[in-house]
Amino acid sequence: MRTSDFDYQLPRDRIAQRPAEPRSSSRLMILERSTGQIEHRSFRDLPEILSSKDALILNETRVIRARLSASKLPDGGKAELLLLERRGAMLWEVWVGGKRISPGRQLELAGGLRCEVLEDLGGPKRLVRFDSPITPMLSEIGIPPIPPYIQEPLRSADEYQTVYARHPGSAAAPTAGLHFTDDLLADIRGRGVTIAAVTLHIGLDTFAPVTVEQPGEHPIHSEWCRVPDEAIGAVRHARGAGGRVVAVGTTTVRALESAAEQATPEEILRAYEGPTNLFVLPGFEFRVVDAMLTNFHLPRSTLLMMVSAFASRGFILEAYQVAISEGYRFYSFGDAMLIV
Repeated sequence: MRTSDFDYQLPRDRIAQRPAEPRSSSRLMILERSTGQIEHRSFRDLPEILSSKDALILNETRVIRARLSASKLPDGGKAELLLLERRGAMLWEVWVGGKRISPGRQLELAGGLRCEVLEDLGGPKRLVRFDSPITPMLSEIGIPPIPPYIQEPLRSADEYQTVYARHPGSAAAPTAGLHFTDDLLADIRGRGVTIAAVTLHIGLDTFAPVTVEQPGEHPIHSEWCRVPDEAIGAVRHARGAGGRVVAVGTTTVRALESAAEQATPEEILRAYEGPTNLFVLPGFEFRVVDAMLTNFHLPRSTLLMMVSAFASRGFILEAYQVAISEGYRFYSFGDAMLIV
């Protein structure tokens, strides 16, 4: 298995620049693993596709306004910070933009807030210490960190936020969840489907392409997640009723399967809170997830590798070519795929 096995060519006009309006009007491709069949539906059809025995599991993380403009001290040169992971009240791992931002460098942000670069973490990553807690100031001085392939500015920050986002901490949105509306979720609940939630705070490494030749040599990132008792109960109820565990997004899959690693086979999974560095490649044995709702992912990404592990690489790449020929929209604001 090579990284090049997960490559494909995408015309630039297939990269969605805006979310569908309304969100639930996006397209939904259904992949049936047992038969190899591909079906084309609308996302608004999801309630009738799900069974009352199923459990739909969401990721309730909330994207923070993590992109910050800064100036270098004392010369005033421009710099940019992207918050990746909080290490303490004033300590953050960040992605920096700008030249000569080395340990010892002082930076000034809006409102007079300052930080110092403490450590070079490799590439553009740095460990910085702010002179006061930055989280309360993000709504005033930060902007949402939309992916670079989205060239059009957001009309509002809520466009890059799920309607059920609750817990701040992500540098990117769990994009499979962007298709849901409050009305659609109410319809799903009204049909008897159990809805539960986990939290996994997403770092930008999730979306980064794999650059090494062998995927297994890729330095997988760590992300914080929480799988509460309510999610455990929903999974066990679905299994007991003969239903499916339907994970909304690869981040939800990662959280659930990480919790399963803490459990005995009889438990299925166990409540968990902490870091996960689970890397799902073809050959991985899924213990919890029966169906995966996801978007169309970047070439050579760990996310494309995960969905190829859930279905098969050949089936996924075939479906991607069908999606291209059928005019599906790709990436964060693009259409969705349900793998059953």
